[in-house]
Amino acid sequence: MTASDRLDPGIFEGLAGVRLAMRRFLSFSEAALSQAGITSQQYQAMLVIKVAEQSQIMVRELSKQMMIQRNGAVQLIDRLEAAHLAIRIPSSTDKRSVLVALTDQGETLLETLARAHLGAMLENEPLLIDSLTQLRKLAELA
Repeated sequence: MTASDRLDPGIFEGLAGVRLAMRRFLSFSEAALSQAGITSQQYQAMLVIKVAEQSQIMVRELSKQMMIQRNGAVQLIDRLEAAHLAIRIPSSTDKRSVLVALTDQGETLLETLARAHLGAMLENEPLLIDSLTQLRKLAELA
């Protein structure tokens, strides 16, 4: 590798900044979710359910969006149901299928966690924006 083939040192700074912002956010998230008594996978499932059409989703679609196997999605829904955070609803269009929706308790918890996550994201916004801007400028020069 010649000197002209080497990446600009600013690329490494930018990548380090992005990773630091992500690690800070993920560290916050894991602590907040642990305190709430749920896993990051359960939180992600709750977000996926919330943004689905009419805040209801079929198991196969949940597994697809979460990039997990169907049986993993079923177990995840079982745990959300056991915690009274989600409920299965028989599908009106396909008697073999069920939809998953959040319970009132699930909605309340999700709202609380989303507010906290938004705050943590905004705390890391300056570092993330600066790092991404630096990377964009350097990538355009390359």
